[in-house]
Amino acid sequence: MIDGHQRIVEHSMGMQWPQERQDAVVRMVDHVMGMPISVALRGPDAATASGEEAWTAVMNELRAIDAVFSTYRADSVINRFSRGELRLHECPVEVAEVLALGGRAASESDGAFSIWLPGSDGTVRLDPSGVVKGWAVERAARHLDALASTDYCLSAGGDITCRVADPSRPAWLIGIEDPRQPNRIFSTVSVRRGAVATSAATHRGNHIVDARTGLIPIGVSSVTVIGPSLTAVDIDATAAYCQGLDAAAWLRGRPDHTGLVVWADGASSVIS
Repeated sequence: MIDGHQRIVEHSMGMQWPQERQDAVVRMVDHVMGMPISVALRGPDAATASGEEAWTAVMNELRAIDAVFSTYRADSVINRFSRGELRLHECPVEVAEVLALGGRAASESDGAFSIWLPGSDGTVRLDPSGVVKGWAVERAARHLDALASTDYCLSAGGDITCRVADPSRPAWLIGIEDPRQPNRIFSTVSVRRGAVATSAATHRGNHIVDARTGLIPIGVSSVTVIGPSLTAVDIDATAAYCQGLDAAAWLRGRPDHTGLVVWADGASSVIS
């Protein structure tokens, strides 16, 4: 299962399972929000109607969120709010939640990360995408949490949230792409419960800007962050990337997070 930035590179991590447990991994993929969404299920509900229903619920929630927050749909709630056609109290309560997350991230990154981005014409535009993806996928993963005995690894465009329900089962092993050679694994991280997010220009070009300047950050190729919450690690990966040469120093100050910064020259810094 490959979505960019991260991939599941193996499941056993050297542990020997009975054959029937090894075979109980089911993978499904769909597309929404302009990116592939995929899941790996492992355990009692992996190949059952309950597993498929949970996956359907994940996708339905993501599609509903996209209708609210898509910056590419003229009729989305967020675009109507941005144009002044809706007031905040007329929007779903999730809009205020995302705006608050964006405001906090801007404060904690000294303005490098913002959902209010400078345009080339000098205007400022509202784009909450840097908050919405991780937040949306973490919300949707609640449907998989309901499969109490089943492991899952849910990936959205390469940002991953996962859980191992049974202590006797191995962790998910996540491979982190080399931003200079995307077909190569730069490093791996094992996760039993938590999230991994990467910000890079590898697949979408130079789409990340330092909101203080409107310029592309220099010196950094990718930032990967690992922690308990996909919402938080996704925001921090982008916020650290926006810091450019200060990415590692900024990330070291973030509580409960570890990470990996790959620099433009191919060197790397591990944040532990």
